[in-house]
Amino acid sequence: MQKFAFKLFKNFLPPFLGFFLIYYSFINTTSEDRIIIFSSIINANYFFVLTSIFLGFLSHFFRALRWRNMLSPIGYNIKFRNSLMCVFIAFLSNLGFPRSGEILRSSSISFYEKIPIEQSFGTIITERIIDAFILGLIIVYGSLISTNINLSELFNTYFLVFTILFTLIFLITKLKINNRVINFIKNLKKGITSISKIKNKSIFIFHTLLIWTSYFLMFYIVKFSISETIHLEFEAVILAFIAGAITMSLTNGGIGAFPIAIAAVISQYHVPYQNALALGWVIWSAQTLMIVFFGILSFIFLPILNK
Repeated sequence: MQKFAFKLFKNFLPPFLGFFLIYYSFINTTSEDRIIIFSSIINANYFFVLTSIFLGFLSHFFRALRWRNMLSPIGYNIKFRNSLMCVFIAFLSNLGFPRSGEILRSSSISFYEKIPIEQSFGTIITERIIDAFILGLIIVYGSLISTNINLSELFNTYFLVFTILFTLIFLITKLKINNRVINFIKNLKKGITSISKIKNKSIFIFHTLLIWTSYFLMFYIVKFSISETIHLEFEAVILAFIAGAITMSLTNGGIGAFPIAIAAVISQYHVPYQNALALGWVIWSAQTLMIVFFGILSFIFLPILNK
């Protein structure tokens, strides 16, 4: 009973929090505020929004390439189309249930490419650690250049969480046991340590840089879609990017939290809160629709193309 209750809490708290934040945002705006927000969204320059969607797609494209590169040194040369579709399926799944995408991604690629699920999941763990490290570096950079917002407390919390995660992964890779789960641990370790066996590490680094460059550019370019945010300088955008990236992990795909976090940062840089909130909704909606569209197509075509 306790396990069932914990499972319900873990799966339904994030979406509940997201919808609560949407409600909270709604009741804390006047009818005049909502008119301004909706007007900013409707009158946005959608050339930049579409460009952002394309850059978002590229980030997933490069992630699929990087994952394929990680699986190669442990003996699995997977089809790129399968890698890409499994990545989109994972992000779509995470919109419904947080962290479910990682499990679905590893199980899907394992089923269609005949890879032990522990090994594919191990590569995803390594991938997440690397991405967490990159985000940590960006937070450090943001704290150094920030003049309006103090990020030191945020960085300390993030560093603590990252250290705990890194320690857990280190213990897993060093774990030695003599029971029936030893094969699971061995395969998981093989996947986690796959990065050390990559022959051309410069390609791996290049793909990682392309992923995060695409992430930032898909965020940055949307500022040109709303007239009140065109003037925003690099500092404001990078700090809003950090806030958005963190909130994506707090709720399902950032629902509710993402626009509010963006508005909280952008409004500190001489942008009316209503327009800052509209910017957050435009960015979130564009990327979410892209994930839903390609995620559904991936669910449909993954089994068809692997008959």
